[in-house]
Amino acid sequence: MAQIKVDGELIEVPDHFTLMQAAEAAGAEIPRFCYHERLSVAGNCRMCLVEVKGGPPKPQASCAMSVRDLRPGPNGEPPEMFTNTPMVKKAREGVMEFLLINHPLDCPICDQGGECDLQDQAMAYGVDSSRFWENKRAVEDKYMGPLVKTVMTRCIQCTRCVRFITEVGGTAELGATGRGEDMEITTYLEKALTSELQGNVIDLCPVGALTSKPYAFQARPWELNKTESIDVMDAIGSNIRVDARGKEVMRILPRIHEGVNEEWISDKTRFVWDGLRTQRLDRPYVRKGRKLQAVNWGEAFAAIAALLKDADPKRIGAIAGDLAGVEELYALKALMTGLGSPNIDARPAGSALDPKKGRASYLFNPTIAGIEQADAILIIGANPRREASVLNARIRKAWRAGDVAIGLVGEAADLTYDYAYLGAGIDTLVDLAAGRNDFAKVLAAAERPMIILGEGAVTGASAKDVLALAAQVAVSAGALAEGWNGFAVLHNGASRVGALDIGFVPGRGGLDTAGMIKAAGSGKLDVLFVLGADEIEMAGLGDTQVIYIGSHGDRGAHRADVILPGAAYTEKSATYVNTEGRVQMTNRAVFPPGEAKEDWAIFRALSGVLGAALPFDSLSGLRAELYGRHPHLSRIDAIEPGKAADIRALAGDTAPKASYGLVSPVADFYLTNPIARASAVMAECSQMMSGLKEAAE
Repeated sequence: MAQIKVDGELIEVPDHFTLMQAAEAAGAEIPRFCYHERLSVAGNCRMCLVEVKGGPPKPQASCAMSVRDLRPGPNGEPPEMFTNTPMVKKAREGVMEFLLINHPLDCPICDQGGECDLQDQAMAYGVDSSRFWENKRAVEDKYMGPLVKTVMTRCIQCTRCVRFITEVGGTAELGATGRGEDMEITTYLEKALTSELQGNVIDLCPVGALTSKPYAFQARPWELNKTESIDVMDAIGSNIRVDARGKEVMRILPRIHEGVNEEWISDKTRFVWDGLRTQRLDRPYVRKGRKLQAVNWGEAFAAIAALLKDADPKRIGAIAGDLAGVEELYALKALMTGLGSPNIDARPAGSALDPKKGRASYLFNPTIAGIEQADAILIIGANPRREASVLNARIRKAWRAGDVAIGLVGEAADLTYDYAYLGAGIDTLVDLAAGRNDFAKVLAAAERPMIILGEGAVTGASAKDVLALAAQVAVSAGALAEGWNGFAVLHNGASRVGALDIGFVPGRGGLDTAGMIKAAGSGKLDVLFVLGADEIEMAGLGDTQVIYIGSHGDRGAHRADVILPGAAYTEKSATYVNTEGRVQMTNRAVFPPGEAKEDWAIFRALSGVLGAALPFDSLSGLRAELYGRHPHLSRIDAIEPGKAADIRALAGDTAPKASYGLVSPVADFYLTNPIARASAVMAECSQMMSGLKEAAE
């Protein structure tokens, strides 16, 4: 720790603090454009100038000088800095005057208007006239792909975007050319950005040089209602803010949560909002003959009652998809229990994950933030860049910050960091578990090893053996030590952990997802409830009557015999448990379109028609019952940890039935769920990436 005087106030701060951090610790506000606490220091905007007593006779950039760089006074007095002297004010006004020399006066048509750092700081440090009479320079706009719009004449060369894409995104696709007045930020060879996190440069840009292309000229920030919510595009549960106008979502922005997404979100999270408007199911439908016809809710429920009237409970099933909240899962489970059916599942076909094996067996136990503490990471059957790009950025952050050894078993891919490729299949995992692989020694020598098991690895003929082998690796590597559980399951669906927590898995004698699909194809299943499970093989359902509950006209709706329109995640208050077991909750930003209703309410109304009314009439009543059975779900933003003993119990004898490559189930990052597939922006991104891949091949 070191002592320093800030504007006459003596404070104590760590000696590695910059002068800017010390000033903020003392409550002084320092303007800045280029500095960002999660990026490297550039020191090129000079807006953060301060006066240092005993230092050089000129202002100093507070972001680039640390407290330890200051000299004490002649008698050992603590060093002093000033943030509000006439010298500092004049220097900042001079910097602002320089920044405004070439910046165009197009605030009325700039999408950054109302949220612009340059506007805000010009109010404090700008003047009403300029001493420069030369013509303003103009810079040609650059093509950066379908997501980021450029007006490069506005650019002030803070280089935040360059540093983010290089350091956090890991793709190094932006850079600067020229010097002085000729300096320009550009992509190499005028190509589109390929990072799954590129949209974050929009938030980082302090002016209107980089803005959202899909959002261009759509709305002003003061027109929007802002709702804090949770993302469900993957299992990370990124904290987001949903901005809506009227009945439409206009944009989605990140919220800061250090334990989950820091302040980043993926491009799918940010730009999927146009998919919330299109291909929506806004009224019930019943198939009559070979055509789906719109009906009212009473007719739809009557049709379902007719289907279930004489059906054997064992010939009824329910499959839940990736976007379902805990409340509707609980209501659907209660409905199926009332009907006497044990056939329920929310896992991919062939999954080996089972809540009976303990909560630790399906959680990302070291937590997302814990990635930064790991000193050796083994990734099995996962592509974190496609499955959870924000989590992948954490791995890259740990890799850049320290000596982290990373190994991969599965599909070789560009993950934005270096790793040792160990092999593609189960055989490699067998060698690791037996200690016959060099990377096994690396894991054993690590203090906090982490084994990341992808959901694609625990589905298939040998899924149970792969799960057991991964547990063996964790045990042999010492990943289950006191205060550290390094066994981590990376899920793909936002609903998965919540479903496992409440036991949305087959009951005694019940069929799992694969079993229900097989039974439906062979005529042994009469009725199947599909709660947004558009990823299952619809062609294999045979003549089974399908009741689809969902928000979009996707694969499930095309196959359905009865459609009940539900609410999307921005249209309901629902609980989600992310891959690390953190309980979070969405909030309603807009109302569902047309006659669509919240999913839990649909099941409650249907249960009354079927003569087995569920024991709750409101969302609060449902949650009271839910929390009574599963108390940990009431603790919002908390993680109920799993037990390391559950992992040790998994590590039994194995005899893989088949040897195959452990491949990630996510082939296309942009089209993983019904909302994304309804998005024109996501379709354009997917097409662009496919074209780039073909060109590279």
